[in-house]
Amino acid sequence: MTGAHEVLLETERLSVSFGGLRAVDDVSLALRAGIVTTLVGPNGAGKTTLFNLITGHLAPHAGSVRWLGRRITGQPHWRIARAGIGRTFQDLKLFDHMSVLDNVLAVTERDAWLWQRGGAAGAAQRLARAEAALQAVGLADRRHARALDLAYAQRKFLSVARLLASGARLWLLDEPASGLDPRSYERFLALLREQVAHGCTICIIEHNLDIVVGISDRIVFLDQGRVLAEGDPKSILSDPNLAAIYFGERIQ
Repeated sequence: MTGAHEVLLETERLSVSFGGLRAVDDVSLALRAGIVTTLVGPNGAGKTTLFNLITGHLAPHAGSVRWLGRRITGQPHWRIARAGIGRTFQDLKLFDHMSVLDNVLAVTERDAWLWQRGGAAGAAQRLARAEAALQAVGLADRRHARALDLAYAQRKFLSVARLLASGARLWLLDEPASGLDPRSYERFLALLREQVAHGCTICIIEHNLDIVVGISDRIVFLDQGRVLAEGDPKSILSDPNLAAIYFGERIQ
């Protein structure tokens, strides 16, 4: 059982470079249970790269990542996902020619064998989880449609349904609300609040300041790969120096 605001994931002095560019530079960060943490900063600040380091899609050149107190640095991304860390991508990465239901079922399968653990009972449980996830995001009536045929907002919600069905304890969401219409945006916020109330821990990369203000418990401000500030939304968003950096008016 996770205690209130217990640290679930921690990075310590995490760094990676691409050529001469230090994309993530000595970042130490703690993501706590039941807290929505939002990463903000200008384009190129290193936010998505940080997600890639946490989830094993990139290997750091220095530093470490710990999940539930255990070092996971260098583990393959599929093993980190199985440990309970789920993420979405800006480009969604759906199986376009598979059905909506099969897209969700895919994240419940433990391996690629034709047979899965648990036999018929296990298959029924996985199907029930997938159906419940689709119901939660409002896609139950599109379960047999191809992912390719969904509207953009529906594709966004399908990526969230996959997280729900996976049972991930930590969600890393990369600009999840970008391109959503106002009605879908409100549904999305309500869904996130509901999941947090049920014990989910969320970290978001977001440029929409309405989302940042509406959902965040804590903000981490990154620039040029480094953490410049962290704290409650009011204190971070009211800082004129950070605002100047965010809006491209960097103070020399």
